[in-house]
Amino acid sequence: MPLYLVGENIDKDRAHYLTETGRGVQLMRGIYIDAEDDIEATVLRHAVRIAHYLYPHAYLSAASAMLLAPTRDGRLFLSGRRKQRTRIRSLEIIQNEAPPHPSVARAVVGDDMGEFHVSVSAIRQRFLEAFRLRSEHAASIDDTMRESIADRLIEEYGSSQGAADAVFALARENKWSKEAEQAERFLRRAPAVAPVTNQAALDLIVAWHGVPIGHLVHDGFEWRWRSTDLGGPALVRQTTPGRLPPFIEALLPEGWLNRVLKNPDERTELRTGKRYMSNITIVERMEDLAKLPADILSTPLDAYKKDGIFTGTYAGPGRGHLEHSFEQNLAAIFARGETPRLSGVQIKAPMFLDADGTLTPSTDTPFTHILKPAGTSGFEALPAVEWQSMELGRAAGFTVPSIALIRMPDDMPTALLVERFDIRTSKDEKLRLALEDMSSVLDVPAAEKYTGTFERIGAALRPLSTDPDADLLLLLKRAVFAWLIADGDMHLKNMAVLKIAAPGSQTFSSVRMAPLYDAVTTRVFPNLKHDHMALKLSGKDERLKRADFRRFAVTVGISAAAANAAMDELAAGLQRGLTDLVLPAPLTDSSIGDKRAAQMRDIVHGRLTDFE
Repeated sequence: MPLYLVGENIDKDRAHYLTETGRGVQLMRGIYIDAEDDIEATVLRHAVRIAHYLYPHAYLSAASAMLLAPTRDGRLFLSGRRKQRTRIRSLEIIQNEAPPHPSVARAVVGDDMGEFHVSVSAIRQRFLEAFRLRSEHAASIDDTMRESIADRLIEEYGSSQGAADAVFALARENKWSKEAEQAERFLRRAPAVAPVTNQAALDLIVAWHGVPIGHLVHDGFEWRWRSTDLGGPALVRQTTPGRLPPFIEALLPEGWLNRVLKNPDERTELRTGKRYMSNITIVERMEDLAKLPADILSTPLDAYKKDGIFTGTYAGPGRGHLEHSFEQNLAAIFARGETPRLSGVQIKAPMFLDADGTLTPSTDTPFTHILKPAGTSGFEALPAVEWQSMELGRAAGFTVPSIALIRMPDDMPTALLVERFDIRTSKDEKLRLALEDMSSVLDVPAAEKYTGTFERIGAALRPLSTDPDADLLLLLKRAVFAWLIADGDMHLKNMAVLKIAAPGSQTFSSVRMAPLYDAVTTRVFPNLKHDHMALKLSGKDERLKRADFRRFAVTVGISAAAANAAMDELAAGLQRGLTDLVLPAPLTDSSIGDKRAAQMRDIVHGRLTDFE
């Protein structure tokens, strides 16, 4: 037995023997406990039994009469012959003086020693106790308890007036007139006014592939995440109390789109936006979910491209007849909450490619492709350089989504179209996919995406990946590739893991490094001639040599032989890519795209030579 009460389950001699041999601890006269037990927990677990043993003529009152247990802070309320307090470790027994004519009932209490009967305040007296002035017992009965007792009395006596009369009858016997007046006022009160709430508070439903997985709650002060998909894999995690979960934060707009939306904070963005990457929708009402289209790739880009050029019909925004800027027209599309939001600093637009090859903004349609228009102020060649970077990545052995250069209307520079790889490819497909970038994996705010290291990514990737050895080797190759093409923008948000869960699974069946995306040579653009690596490797972000990558490989647990073979294979594939790459017209027409692409190839040739 964990608790010993002299005269009930132990005699005096046996209790004395327990303490003398060190096997028992005396809590107070007549009460003992095994020395090896958790004393605090045992006392609280048997609080009512201890009180009944010490004060057999007292009865449970106030909150304890309702709970039949101590309050969460360890207080147990009694009424008896006199006022007194008894503290036993973390339990405090608070006894007040009982009225002269109490109304008492019997209740059954159970603990791990069995069940027993105790006396408790009856319903009418319990209600009067709630209105005693300057009483700790009264303070223990909160508004919810008062409402519960009032409802119970009205149910028993048929009406508020009937309940008030019954309470008054008991009050007169005990001269509790003031308490009875307060109780009657409570019983006969007008219908409760709706409680005043903070209208800035949010309770947003987060759905994945259209199925709710939790609530994102903001009370006006901080965020709380409440998961409701207890049978599914843990996609969203709140790693820091009060802060937006990193997975959700990583989905929010940055840069140009953030300026266009003019949302003052993340609360406003999440209240107005509805569709995000990774098949995530965030709405205020359940009925809104059914109105949003599912992102399903029904028409692959390969069906409408030739020699690297999009051959379908572009039906997206242009400059327009009134000489509006392209950015203004694109911004107008994002004014609607149904338009999918994209993270990243670069201008991007969510698009839908239909079966006829028509490319339109995905406001009311699935989001299947990403349009990346040309920049301004010297970045007009960005789509051409990114196309070449991605195709060289394909030649180097990376998995790369389908891409194509797209001729834009109104004499605008060529844009780049990228196919999404994180969505389903048919309505019948049941796999659930999510793309989580490394800023989310490492719980690093988007504003600090350039502060990580490849070593930190490797340390996080090993326990996360379902094939860690292959993914760590791939991480090494990604680092080498970024160095060889002079990609100074491969930060934490430009690398990710692709998570896939089977229907009904509680875990992800596959967590692997995502395909290559957003790879681009930055050194060919204005003021970036001396651009360094975005993330450090072996403590360096410039003048990297093969030895630095070997050192990184050792750090993350890649054998020297595997690292050397991977680097040789990548370098050979990149060299073949430079030789065999068939360049589309925007890279051969003497345009700025042609010139920047040629500069890029020269840089890659030079770095490959130095890398031997």
